[in-house]
Amino acid sequence: MTHSFNRLALIGSGLRALAATVIMLAISSSPGAAQGFGSSGVPNVGAPEEALFPALAALQDRLEDQGWLLRGQATFVLQGNARFRSPYRGGNSLSPSANARNTLSTDLVLGRRLWTGAEVILDASVTRGFGLSNSTGVAAFPNNEAFRLGSTEPTFYVPRVFFRQTIGLSADTVESDGDPLRFTTPLPRERLTLTVGKFSVYDIFDDNRYAHDARTQHLNWALVGAGGFDFAADARGWTYGAALEWEDGTWGLRGGAFQVSRRANGLFMDPSITRAFQLIGQVDRFYTVGGRPGAVRLIYGASRSRQSTWGELFENGFDTFEKNPNRYNLKHNAALNMEQELTDDLGAFARLSWNDGRTQNWMFTEMDRAVSAGLSLKGLRWQRAADTVGLATNAGWISGGRRRYLEAGGIGFIVGDGRLNYAPEWITEVYYDAKVAPGVNLALDYQLVVNPGYNADRGPVHIFGLRARTAF
Repeated sequence: MTHSFNRLALIGSGLRALAATVIMLAISSSPGAAQGFGSSGVPNVGAPEEALFPALAALQDRLEDQGWLLRGQATFVLQGNARFRSPYRGGNSLSPSANARNTLSTDLVLGRRLWTGAEVILDASVTRGFGLSNSTGVAAFPNNEAFRLGSTEPTFYVPRVFFRQTIGLSADTVESDGDPLRFTTPLPRERLTLTVGKFSVYDIFDDNRYAHDARTQHLNWALVGAGGFDFAADARGWTYGAALEWEDGTWGLRGGAFQVSRRANGLFMDPSITRAFQLIGQVDRFYTVGGRPGAVRLIYGASRSRQSTWGELFENGFDTFEKNPNRYNLKHNAALNMEQELTDDLGAFARLSWNDGRTQNWMFTEMDRAVSAGLSLKGLRWQRAADTVGLATNAGWISGGRRRYLEAGGIGFIVGDGRLNYAPEWITEVYYDAKVAPGVNLALDYQLVVNPGYNADRGPVHIFGLRARTAF
């Protein structure tokens, strides 16, 4: 009875926080649909009088005319898993007991135009909460708003502060793509863009119209990005670096150099930037089929860090997992990312990703091969054009070296049950995201996890979620 009461108390606490989030933050909402990774707000589209609070929307428009950007958001996620089969558990196992956890993230984005094409962007964030089992136990973790550094109290940090210079190479322009980190003014169709500072690799790379933002689309880590690609990031998902992009509406070329973490899944970045780094290149091809847009993106990345090969871990001891004591090693990563509009209301996406599997994954999650695909349906057919239904799945595999490590009782930074009956990890996610007011959305989410942590002895796991988001 005591355990049941505690679980109910946790769920009740989460629901109260959800209600408070919606009530308090809806007052600053305006219309628009956010796009892009970690959407930190929405451009104010439409007339200000269409917003929930027209005065705020009109202020945003006036500020942008004067060269200032002001946007913000708050996202609350409540998730709980049902009790599941678990004959044993280890240091990084998903807890088999029924439990619930919640996360809250808020962002305030300020931007300033400096000169033609130049701007500086600052994103200030306050977060609190935890993922299920402190964000461990599932390689394709079910909440991309959660990270290993959860907190019971609100925590302030700055995820983004960067300079961006856009250089027009053509006289004709295209409409801004709705990126909440950009001004809404039209952009040159052909352009070069240089970005320098602190931001997410996902802000530049591995974009996808239907699956790239846990605040408006799928929540699962492996559906936000390519699960088998060890993208550079600290334990919260951010890094320092520079990226250069060229695009003309048909082709795109993007390249970047970024810092990597000093320890596995660590908060601090390695200061030895000549020895520790990640280089990423991406080629985009934009096209139409029957008049409907699509895109294919090919991504390659090479990361060099204090990660160990699996042989070195067995030789030096599993206690060296967080940092190779002797040297830096190189890891190769690749991904193929596809999206296609099928009808006015239906779109499809798919990703294939891979890394060489010789060494540990260091920063994103512990997955060496992944295949994901899904569909996104707008609510046009039931007169709810701003609503979205998403259905997707991801299958993840690990290398032989990682499998031997986990079978021997090794514990990673995401998974580790103390033993292993290996099987690929499968997740399937379905959500319904509904617009309930201008700038306010509520979503119901369900995920099925089969073989959590690549272990056929545990699960399957049923995870239920509720997401509330407001943005301006």
